[in-house]
Amino acid sequence: MKFPWMSRADRRCWKSAKTVTDLGELMALWLEGEIASRPGYQPHFGPDEETAHLVPTLVALCRAGYVTTQSQPGFAGTGADGLWWEQRAAVELVVTDADLFHRLVDAASAVGMFVRINDHRRGGGVQEQPVVVTTRDGEPVTAFGGRIGRADMAIQWPGLDRHLYDQVAHGTYVSVVAPEYGTAGERLWVVLDFLTGLRREDPANPWTTTAL
Repeated sequence: MKFPWMSRADRRCWKSAKTVTDLGELMALWLEGEIASRPGYQPHFGPDEETAHLVPTLVALCRAGYVTTQSQPGFAGTGADGLWWEQRAAVELVVTDADLFHRLVDAASAVGMFVRINDHRRGGGVQEQPVVVTTRDGEPVTAFGGRIGRADMAIQWPGLDRHLYDQVAHGTYVSVVAPEYGTAGERLWVVLDFLTGLRREDPANPWTTTAL
């Protein structure tokens, strides 16, 4: 039976994180199924089944200094409701290190990904508009990017150490979205694997990669 609350052990685990590196490691462990619950997500549930193939990429990002907050694969097809659904591959991350931020934005921009930046640092001036990532019969359903309000930030990161919460609540949130709908946009994950070193580029063919 899954209780509708996070276990005491998991609450202590997340509360014990003191740095963004600690937070990234815990998020990686949740993605790998080693921790049952994470802040801001339904307790005792892991990543959605559709994102299972993204887990190695997301884990590598978390352990490289980026903390992923949401993601979805590229998809196009008939949904359970009988209507036509299209998704862009997309990921949102919180970044607090300037060098990592620039590496991510440069890598994504160089291959034509949509990048949305929302700077929540005190005095941060960049607040960009979201990009639609899911449509249902051509009508927008969900979007990535856009500013996160103070109340929503508290819902997303409950139970963290006060100083760590201050860091992530005032970090830079970056959404990277494939311009293509459907599986063609899955190239996003290859780009991110290059960024973290999870994959190595074949000099003869940049899109033929070998997982480390």
